[in-house]
Amino acid sequence: MSPSRLFCSLTGLALLHACGDAINATDGQTGGAVSSDTSTTTGAAPSTGAPTTTTTSTGTDGETTTTTSTTTTSGPITEGVKLDVGFGTTGDPPPVDRCKVQGEDAVGECEMEAPPDSFMPAVQWAFAGQDGEVHAVATPLVANMTDDNGDGVIDLCDVPDVVVPLYGNAQSDGHIYILDGLTGAVNLKIPDIIDGYANPAIGDIDGDGLPEIVTIRSEVDNIINGHAIAFEHDGTFKWESPVVFDAWQVAVALADLDADGDVEIMAGRAVLDHLGDQIFLGNSNGAIDIPFAADLDGDGDLEVLQGGDAFHHDGSVHYNTSVAIAHPQVGNFDDDPEPEVLLAGFSGLTLLEHDGTIVYQDQNPSGDASWWRPAAIHDVDGDGAAEILVSSNQHYNIYRPDLSLLWTASVQDNSGYAAGTAFDFIGAGYAQAMYADENFLFVYGEGGAVLLSSPRSSWTQAENPVVADVDDDGSAEIVVVSNGGQQPAVQVVRDVEDRWIQARRIWNQHAYHVTNVREDGTIPQHQIPSWQALNTFRTNAQIEGGAVCMPDPPG
Repeated sequence: MSPSRLFCSLTGLALLHACGDAINATDGQTGGAVSSDTSTTTGAAPSTGAPTTTTTSTGTDGETTTTTSTTTTSGPITEGVKLDVGFGTTGDPPPVDRCKVQGEDAVGECEMEAPPDSFMPAVQWAFAGQDGEVHAVATPLVANMTDDNGDGVIDLCDVPDVVVPLYGNAQSDGHIYILDGLTGAVNLKIPDIIDGYANPAIGDIDGDGLPEIVTIRSEVDNIINGHAIAFEHDGTFKWESPVVFDAWQVAVALADLDADGDVEIMAGRAVLDHLGDQIFLGNSNGAIDIPFAADLDGDGDLEVLQGGDAFHHDGSVHYNTSVAIAHPQVGNFDDDPEPEVLLAGFSGLTLLEHDGTIVYQDQNPSGDASWWRPAAIHDVDGDGAAEILVSSNQHYNIYRPDLSLLWTASVQDNSGYAAGTAFDFIGAGYAQAMYADENFLFVYGEGGAVLLSSPRSSWTQAENPVVADVDDDGSAEIVVVSNGGQQPAVQVVRDVEDRWIQARRIWNQHAYHVTNVREDGTIPQHQIPSWQALNTFRTNAQIEGGAVCMPDPPG
């Protein structure tokens, strides 16, 4: 194997001191975050009187581990901890500016791998909510929003932030929270009211080099209709679009549709320019609309995918289908270079060619009800080909593109439309699948073996867990949200020794597919086709030296 990664392998505060920085976590506010740096794997809660979180996991040797994380709060943060993110002492690559984006035009081979027993998850921190706002029903986002090291710039040397909308008694009266990725401390609660059900997007929409947040604000006394609303990175109000559209529970996405250097905004069925002015309105996809953009016809600009339809950047139709209410995903599932579009709809799964030609329609391979749940695309068995990760109300399923079953797991999601993701935590050449149903966050290993079941609670509204390096320690973490008040609104799960392979430090929108955004939050003028570079969707990429890489499939 190529040079292995160096790890600080102590746990808890000992780990932080060994890596050079002491850390104390607090947000100084009621309902703030609690850190869990005194993790233990004994199965017994430490007798500190502090809150504890217990997770169970099954290692590669088949043994079950119970991890209890004690949460503590104390003094202020002095400096964000940085762990080793480089190679070993042999064959080091040339020095790179790790504060800047690296390697955006190519995907290299991953050389790092974690020790084989490196799946020992524990809750790093949990945020219970604040000011009575305890419900999170949107996919959490990750991006650098704050200057944590005080050097006057916001870049990849700062600690990433977790961005999540929360609400209390009414979904239309929510707020955006920006949480420190290392501790969960509240860096900012944006005072403007937003729709707590909407899924925001983060990206530099005005070319100033800093990320903005675009989300939805409901019409007064009408939660069905709404406007897009934008904020600067520091929460300053930027604009509110005058365009009114059916915006209940929709998602926002960002892309340079016409490759002119200006970013366009997809908010449900509305397509807006970077100032919030209307370009066109597409077809409504019902209550939950998760659009995104991809170059389906290979002409250099992007099509907008809304449900079963696709539109050119000027609003002209690329294709229409009879599958009106569905979540679209894009990947390459056959031998030609063009992408296919997977639609997860009420009646089942539909696969389209890039021009809208139907390969199969409304397939229900498990016989379950309700397939209208956002899907993920990733290689989870190490054969070098992408699988479809999609749920129904009783099962989380991994299918090959022809819908032959790889494996399935029982879940409980009768209430809504939960989604999943995947990531290769140990650099083995195949990914572990993840899913969060009404009661648990699950991580699955080979054949669907449960590696982790960690409590969460939700009536599920199309949210999914995400994987990113949220604290810039060189190791991936999982972020999952909850609602209903039975579990913390936001939880971050890590390996107890931070041995997981590093993920990108960003997840900027619900329909995230890596090539849609640079790691610094800028939106590419020319988006690399994700199905050519990675062939993943709604999953994150591994990085080495700041550049995206893919591990070799196992031999």
